[in-house]
Amino acid sequence: MTTQILLNLAIILFATKALGMIARRLGLPQVVGAVLAGLLIGPAIWPGLGLDFMVLVNPLADGTIDAIKVLAEIGVVMILFSAGLETDLKELKRTGAAATGIALAGVFVPLVLGTVVTSLFLGGVSMLADPEVLIQCLCVGIILTATSVGITVEALKEMGKLNTKIGQTVLSAAIIDDVIGIVVLSVVLSISGGGADVGHTLLMTVLFFVCAIGLGIPINMLFKKLSQKYDHKRRIPIFGLIVCFLYAFCAERLFGIADITGAYIAGIVLCNVKDTSYIDRKIGINSYMLFSPVFFASIGLTTSITIDASVLLFALCFALMGIIGKVVGCAGLAKCFKFDNTDSLIAGVGMLARGEVALVVCNKVLSAGVFEGSIIDPTLPTILLIVTTSLLAPIGLKLLFGKKDKMENGRIQGMYDRVGQPPLDK
Repeated sequence: MTTQILLNLAIILFATKALGMIARRLGLPQVVGAVLAGLLIGPAIWPGLGLDFMVLVNPLADGTIDAIKVLAEIGVVMILFSAGLETDLKELKRTGAAATGIALAGVFVPLVLGTVVTSLFLGGVSMLADPEVLIQCLCVGIILTATSVGITVEALKEMGKLNTKIGQTVLSAAIIDDVIGIVVLSVVLSISGGGADVGHTLLMTVLFFVCAIGLGIPINMLFKKLSQKYDHKRRIPIFGLIVCFLYAFCAERLFGIADITGAYIAGIVLCNVKDTSYIDRKIGINSYMLFSPVFFASIGLTTSITIDASVLLFALCFALMGIIGKVVGCAGLAKCFKFDNTDSLIAGVGMLARGEVALVVCNKVLSAGVFEGSIIDPTLPTILLIVTTSLLAPIGLKLLFGKKDKMENGRIQGMYDRVGQPPLDK
């Protein structure tokens, strides 16, 4: 089994790197190529076409799926830790209100759209008066609220836009979005009898942030001293990774908050020490070499495409509402905070990607028995949404930032022209 997993990892790494290079050559973020690689080497497409021999990695064989899940989870945790390390606290404070507003819109609009559209497949909006149908529709809407921070962060980092004002706003909003979504899920499951307690969930969420910040202050002071004493020593990144994993573990196991939120907070705790860039560089090497490629490829590898008219129609409507809800809701709120049209669209598109959190929410509602006996199964629609938005978000961000840079260069050129200075170098 171990040797088969090693072969599968070799194929995954080769495919993600090869398609990532092709994507970059085409002017697209490499993450797009990594997601496509997972689709092309896995069982998503070929079995349905009778081309089973084209499947290079079968995640269901020889324990491969377990290895992929573990590596993918570590990958997204490290991506979020790195994002926290690269966070500008001053910029984060400046964008706090805007990020919260965008996050609230990113939850509310998709939740309403998902609830209404799902009700149409269950007999019409009037069926929402039935508590069981209402819970099912709300759970579908909650799946749509999730945002894949990992995909957005990787795309922003690749373009060098993570530390811009809009980049930090999107990152903060995505984190807040997932926290709100998890709380809403707990509320709905508690109403449905799924075992979640609303008051307990809210209390644990508050306690997590209190404890994370409270412990973060002495940890930050300790790392500042360690950075001065052991400047650029490899023990510093190792200690940083320990903090990351402990925060991620405690967030999910002790407080019921997504582990990626804990990893991001751990990064923020260490984002202003002397060796922050050194820690980030060392973490980035490990993530880039193995964990991140497996994470992005896993989205395609774990996708199974079956064609059924009614299921496909619901899946398409589900994905469409997920796209419209995020772009319209988040972009609209960004405009209210006086972002220009391009930055507002960047906010909407940046919140578009779905990934690991959407799958977690989907699994939670299924395990709670919400859809038992229902004609609705959110599994395939969730996978379609993840694959679609994982491709659209980085492409959209690339186009929008390209347009923004072009406009900015034109504005600067115009200033030089007005004062009679020579044109900027091409």
